[in-house]
Amino acid sequence: MKQIDLDQWHKCKIDKSVYKELCKRSDWHGIKHISIWIFVLFLSGYAAFLTWGTWWAIPAFLVYGNIYMACNPVWHECGHKTAFKSRWLNEVFYQIGSFMYNFEPIRWRWSHFHHHSYTLHTQEVYDHEIQVTKPTDLLFVFLLHLPGGNLLLIHKGFLSFHFETIKHALGITTEVMRDCIPENERGKCRLISRIHVLIWIFIVVISVYYQSWLPALYFLLPFCYGTTLRNMFDFIQHAGLANNVKDHRLCVRTATLNPIFSFLYWHMEYHIEHHMFPMIPSYNLKKLHDVVKDQMPKARKGLWGSYKEIIPAIIKQAKDPTYILKVNLP
Repeated sequence: MKQIDLDQWHKCKIDKSVYKELCKRSDWHGIKHISIWIFVLFLSGYAAFLTWGTWWAIPAFLVYGNIYMACNPVWHECGHKTAFKSRWLNEVFYQIGSFMYNFEPIRWRWSHFHHHSYTLHTQEVYDHEIQVTKPTDLLFVFLLHLPGGNLLLIHKGFLSFHFETIKHALGITTEVMRDCIPENERGKCRLISRIHVLIWIFIVVISVYYQSWLPALYFLLPFCYGTTLRNMFDFIQHAGLANNVKDHRLCVRTATLNPIFSFLYWHMEYHIEHHMFPMIPSYNLKKLHDVVKDQMPKARKGLWGSYKEIIPAIIKQAKDPTYILKVNLP
């Protein structure tokens, strides 16, 4: 394996005119994608409503929850300002996607920028997103993939993000705030955290007032029962790969997914390509992959193809945290 210059991230070679073309953004692509997602979300939510009071409500809400939690790619793509050409559309849906996913948008805008700058770094500069995407605790990994498993992961799972938002709402300066958020943005973080907490309280009050679980099930609890697909998508991004390197090919994984999963993931399965060229819209990542694939490790085939290498790797890492997967570079 060739030596990597740790002072600068490795970049695959790409023709400037091709890169410029791939960077073009489109309101139409974003509107089309979000419109289809909202329509499918509404249909699945209506099916869950029709089955309420029967055992069929369980699989119906599982389907709804997993479609609902596909709001994560909405948050992510709009945060990169690549979902739409129009800045205001990116900002509106960034705020909506952030609330749906229980992410306070100011914190996650800056911590995600940090994640791209210091992907999987643990020395000197810490990547605050790796605690979810690259665990070595096998019980944590198991619970992460189960509906409801997040409720048992108070310090590492989605509940930790709720507690963090509450801390910010109370004016507490957390470690991630100190490391990632500029001082002039921290007031906004605290303000929006308070707004999120007030909306959570309002939804709980509505559920109690009408003596119905439905408001909470539709808007608060998908993070609990609907995260299986979302966590599987997130998990394949970095699990088993190297920390503290400056080559995305060594710390990020690209896979191919079926059309339904690719749609719900907003084409982020081409994840090396996204980290290497984050200004290219997700709907052009497949084209980018075809351009640079001769400079990349071979893409894994589907979730199963990714997990076939991940599962043995994390078992070894649980015993030996220094173990990393070997990546064959061209």
